[in-house]
Amino acid sequence: MVSGCTVGPDFHNPASPYNPISWFAGRPPAEAASQPTPEPVDIEWWESFHDPELDSLEQRAAAQNLDVLTATVRVAEARANAGITAAAFFPTVSGNAGAYDFKASNNGLSLGGGSSSSSGSAPASNEINPLSLYQYGFDASWTIDLWGKVRREVEAGNADIEVSEVDRRGTLIQTIAEVARDYVQLRNAQSLLAIDEDNVRTARNLLSLTSQRAAAGLTDQLDVAQEQAQLTTTEATIPQAQQQVASYINALSLLLGEPPRALQSELETAEPVPPTPAVIPIGLPSELLRRRPDIVEAEANLHVATANIGVAVANFFPSFDLLGLFDIQSTQTQDLFTLASRTYLLGGMVSVPIFQGGKLVDTLHLRREQQKEAVIAYDKAVLSAFSDVDNALTDYEKEQQRRALLREAVVANEHALDLAQQRYTQGIATYIDVLNAQQSVLSTQSSYQNSTAAVSTDLVALYLALGGGWEDTFPTPSNEAPPNASIGQTIKTAITRGNAS
Repeated sequence: MVSGCTVGPDFHNPASPYNPISWFAGRPPAEAASQPTPEPVDIEWWESFHDPELDSLEQRAAAQNLDVLTATVRVAEARANAGITAAAFFPTVSGNAGAYDFKASNNGLSLGGGSSSSSGSAPASNEINPLSLYQYGFDASWTIDLWGKVRREVEAGNADIEVSEVDRRGTLIQTIAEVARDYVQLRNAQSLLAIDEDNVRTARNLLSLTSQRAAAGLTDQLDVAQEQAQLTTTEATIPQAQQQVASYINALSLLLGEPPRALQSELETAEPVPPTPAVIPIGLPSELLRRRPDIVEAEANLHVATANIGVAVANFFPSFDLLGLFDIQSTQTQDLFTLASRTYLLGGMVSVPIFQGGKLVDTLHLRREQQKEAVIAYDKAVLSAFSDVDNALTDYEKEQQRRALLREAVVANEHALDLAQQRYTQGIATYIDVLNAQQSVLSTQSSYQNSTAAVSTDLVALYLALGGGWEDTFPTPSNEAPPNASIGQTIKTAITRGNAS
């Protein structure tokens, strides 16, 4: 009955300091082409971009990313530590065998009660002969978990496993989001490079036209020099754009655990930035508490802190050890298998803490303060999560509005450039008008392209803020997953293996 006691507080799931009913409560109606909805979050959210290359990169990153593999090893370490802690439930049994030769000093303490000679040497009759001793047997001990100390330690160890599993899940979510973000930026850099190349061609055509007009006496060399400067300035943007393309390819290679330029041939062909879908399922706010890795990890840390209080309380109570020893000892090898050579010890020992200088009291105070800190950390994680989602929703909506306005500006500036070129050809406009219109087109095209990429990366940030879409399960790469399996299949395989273990 006593051994069934478990001292210290029991852990209960903490109450959320903030949990709105809807993401859309208090928000003005969205004015954007891509609209969030309260439908359940898609596990494989990156597939909403409908880009097979991105799908392939995500699949490989989940299985090859070195940070994810490191986090997976840490899960195994946490499980091993929990097993070490749980071993305290059971008795320890050790076998032993030995053979010894022992010779006491003739000039040491007298074993026979006689006195030594004045010279300090023992008489010949007191010569102590060597002693041979042979033995084998086993000993056992068992500390009974009377007050639940070991049970609380195991509880804390299991919570540590959950922390490591959630950390692995969070690492994978971050990796998946980073792959998507870098892929979008790669396609954006390639699109900006294409824009720069188009503007270089336009500048060359204008330089040719201006040179022809100067040769015909319709303009002077100042216009030619100005257009030559514009062409050179535009050409100078190309190396920078090429550098950005190479940088993002290397970043993706690193995320996949590959050496630099390993993906060069695969990704060097330019493709447009993957567009966002018309409907974005983001789920309900209540689901965020079980989906965000940082919230789940904060809850698991609170569980660890609560269990450690029980360990500290148990240290105030007596501990009871059962001891046992059985050996066969003999000075002659022929007697090693006789019952008369047996020696044994059976008993128990009670250890009661009496005075430790306040160590136990201060340890208990420390554990309670650590629990309070864990509660505050949990509340902060919840509030930060909801703040991240709210900011991500706002960024996603407003960037779409900005992109729509920039698109109108691009159309207007392209039309203005056409008019300026026509008026300059007809001789009714100065070349400054053409140059200004050309610079406006270059600026707005680049801004529009960057905004298009920003909309896609804002969607990635939104799904990252939502916890990646894995709800209350934890994904993990598995070497046993089929090579062409989807991320969802890889996750399911890992979860099945985790449950079995």
